[in-house]
Amino acid sequence: QVQLVESGGGLVQPGGSLRLSCAASGKFFSLYLMGWYRQAPGKERELVASITSSGSTNYADSVKGRFTISRDNAKNTVSLQMNNLKPEDTAVYYCYDYVNWGQGTQVTVSS
Repeated sequence: QVQLVESGGGLVQPGGSLRLSCAASGKFFSLYLMGWYRQAPGKERELVASITSSGSTNYADSVKGRFTISRDNAKNTVSLQMNNLKPEDTAVYYCYDYVNWGQGTQVTVSS
C-alpha cells in the first residue's frame, strides 16, 4: 500500500507563504494523478489542486493565481506552493493519490 506523508504546514500571517510537501512510497508514483485537498472545521473536504502524471494541473477557483502544485517524479514528491494566504485558507491539507490519503498537515492563517 502506498503511504503518503505531508509536511510543511504551520501558522502564517495573512499575505504570507507556505510550501507543503508530500512524500509517497511505491514504485509507480510517476504514473499517479496526485491531488491536494483541504478540510476546514465544519466543512467538507474539497479539492485544492491536482496534477496528472504528465504535469497538467487543475485548481480550485478560490486558489487560482495564488497556489501552485508541482511534482518531482525522481523524488516521489508532490508540492503545493501557497502564496498570498488568506484566513479562509485555514484548514487541514491532505495529499491524495486517488486511492490513499495522507495524515494531513494543519495550515493556519491568522494575524
